[in-house]
Amino acid sequence: MEGILGTIVPLILIFGIFYFILIRPQQKKMKKHQNMLNNLSKGDTVVTEGGIHGTIVGLKETVAVLKVATVKDEDVKIEVSRARIAFLNRAGELIEGE
Repeated sequence: MEGILGTIVPLILIFGIFYFILIRPQQKKMKKHQNMLNNLSKGDTVVTEGGIHGTIVGLKETVAVLKVATVKDEDVKIEVSRARIAFLNRAGELIEGE
């Protein structure tokens, strides 16, 4: 009986440490990022995971339309997956979820 407890207790402790150091913080970060993505609106300035800076001019369920530049009085727009928006840019400060 002591042999089984001696084997199981360290495994449980290791799992607990992994949970509180690695798994839980990652889940909180993902939840915070998902909340930011759900609250995006037109006019928000964002940065994609690829480093593209733009202003949201249109939103669909899974796609955001970004204005990235103006050339000869015409806006250059691209469509980006909402999931690939990494940061919200507020007053020159990059915010990763709120």
